[in-house]
Amino acid sequence: MKKRIALLIGHPDKKSYNYALAAAYKKGAIASGFEVQEIRIADLRFDPNLKYGYRKSMELEPDLVKSQEILKWANHWVWVYPVWWGGVPAMLKGFIDRVLLPGFAFRKRENSVWWDKHFKGVTASIICTLDQPSWYYTWINRTPSHHAMKKLTLQFIGVQKVRITTIGSLRLSKPAFRAKWLQKVERLGELCK
Repeated sequence: MKKRIALLIGHPDKKSYNYALAAAYKKGAIASGFEVQEIRIADLRFDPNLKYGYRKSMELEPDLVKSQEILKWANHWVWVYPVWWGGVPAMLKGFIDRVLLPGFAFRKRENSVWWDKHFKGVTASIICTLDQPSWYYTWINRTPSHHAMKKLTLQFIGVQKVRITTIGSLRLSKPAFRAKWLQKVERLGELCK
């Protein structure tokens, strides 16, 4: 099956290194003949606040409807974002809250604690940047954002194979470090990993 990639960019600043990483991944993926559609969270017009929780539905804005269509079309999702305060940026969290809704991403079973996962068969990659060394985030902070995205979000809706690439420390990095990672991420795109 040909890979169809949804490339989700969660950094609010289009001049950030995260955008360069996303462009490198896309370049590699296209070079390998994969199809890529981007979702740039910063470009979307939507209310990131799930005002009523799941008690009452909010009408989806056109950008969110289009995002759902891209997610349904893709068989591999690539999330590119910085880790801030041990989690994802606020707009990305709001996007997840508003898009991966019951009925679309999963369905709770009546009179049961269990649910049906609507994205079985989809794979995912997470490429995230840190201001701290990746070893510190792993061994001292215990990777809270990785657990939240992989297990509590993606696996919850059926995405089973989730590969995580952590890049840090970015804040004190030199141009050679950043260039090396751009090459590595382009290679990940070529391999669709």
